[in-house]
Amino acid sequence: MTTEAPPSDTRRPPSSARLVTLLGPAVVAGVAYLDPGNVASNMTAGALFGYLLVWVVIAGNATAWLIQYLSAKLGIATGASLPELLGRRLSKPWVRRAFWAQAELVAMATDIAEVIGGAIALNLLFQLPLLVGGLVTGIISLCLLLLQSRGRAQLFERVITGMVVLIAVGFCAGLLVAPPHWASVASGLVPHFEGSRSVLLAVSILGATIMPHAIYAHSALARDRFEGSLVAPRRLLRVTRIDVTIALVVAGTVNVAILLVAAGTLRGVSGTDTLEGAHAALLVHLGPLVATLFAVGLLASGLASTSVGAYAGSEIMHGLLHYRVPLLYRRIVTLLPALALLAFGADPTSALVISQVVLSFGIPFALVPLVLFTASRATMGDLRNRWHTTALAAVAAVALIVLNVVLLVLVF
Repeated sequence: MTTEAPPSDTRRPPSSARLVTLLGPAVVAGVAYLDPGNVASNMTAGALFGYLLVWVVIAGNATAWLIQYLSAKLGIATGASLPELLGRRLSKPWVRRAFWAQAELVAMATDIAEVIGGAIALNLLFQLPLLVGGLVTGIISLCLLLLQSRGRAQLFERVITGMVVLIAVGFCAGLLVAPPHWASVASGLVPHFEGSRSVLLAVSILGATIMPHAIYAHSALARDRFEGSLVAPRRLLRVTRIDVTIALVVAGTVNVAILLVAAGTLRGVSGTDTLEGAHAALLVHLGPLVATLFAVGLLASGLASTSVGAYAGSEIMHGLLHYRVPLLYRRIVTLLPALALLAFGADPTSALVISQVVLSFGIPFALVPLVLFTASRATMGDLRNRWHTTALAAVAAVALIVLNVVLLVLVF
C-alpha cells in the first residue's frame, strides 16, 4: 500500500535566495567557540609554545562541527530541544532535578567566564572597574535576550552575527600588522608536543572546546527557527550543514588567528598569561590600534557568548523542569556568581580557568544523550544517523570525555 506525499512536498523547492534566509542558528550557537575562555586558552598556547598547538585548535574545531550538526539535526527532526527530550525520557522527578542541577551549574560556570571577559574588555577600553563592567555586560546581554524571548529570533541572530564580525576583526587584525612565519605555521599542523606542560594545554584546549551549553542551545535554536517550516526536513539538513560549516570555519579561523598573533608577537613576553597582560603586550609590540581592536573583539565575545549562554540556561530549565523563570529574575541570579567573584577581588584569569574546569563535568551529560538520540529511529525517524555518523560521533564523545577526565586529573 502506498501513501501520497503531503502537499508541501510537491511544491517547487525553495530558491537559493530563500534558503540563504534559513542560515543563522549555527552562527549563534558557534559563539560558544569564541568566548573569552577560548581567547585566553589560545593566547596562552601561542605565547608559551608558538605555533606548536595549531593542530590542536583545528582538531577541536573539526570535532565541534560534527557535534553541532547533530544538535541542530535533533531539533529539526524532533521539533524539540535536547533538554526537552531529556525531560520527557527522565520520568523520575528526582532524576530530572539532579540532571537539571548539573546542567544549570555548567551554564552558570559558562556565564562566569563570559561576564568576566566582558568586564575585562570594558576595563581595557574605558577603565571601568571590573565589578561595574560585569554589571554592564549583564545588562546589555539582557537587552539582547529580550529580542529572542519576544519572538524576534532572526533579529537576535543578526545582532549576534554582527558581534561575530566584530570578534573576527578584533582578533584577526594583528595578522595584518604582523603576518606569521608561514613555514613555522605549517610545522604546527603536525601533531607533536614539547613537554608535559604543552600536553596539559592541548588537553585544556580540546577538552573545553565542546561546551555543553552550545549543544543544548543549538537544538533549541534549530527548533525555534524551523518550527512550521514548509521546507522539507532533508533540505533543512543540507542548509544546516552549510550553516554549521560557515559558523565553525569562522570560529576556527579566529581561534587559529589568536594563536598565531600570540605566537608571532607575544612568545617569551612576560605577563601574557592573562588577558590584561596580552593586551598590554599587543599595545607595545603592535600598537594602539591592534590593542584596541583586540579589546573590542573581547567585549563582543563576552556580550555575545553570555547572551547565548543565558538562552541555553533558560532552555535547560524549561526542558527539564517544565518551568520558565521570568527573564529578568533569571539573568540576575546567573549574574550573581560572576559579580561576587569580581566584587571580592578574585583574579579574573584564574576564574576563567576554573570555570573551564567546571564545564568539563557537564560534557558527558550532553554528549552521550545527543549521540544516543540521533542514532535512534524511534526518536529521529528516517532522519536518524547513518551507522558511520554514529560511529564517528561515539568516537568523538569518548575522546572528549577521556580528555576532560585527563584534564581534571592533571589540574587536581
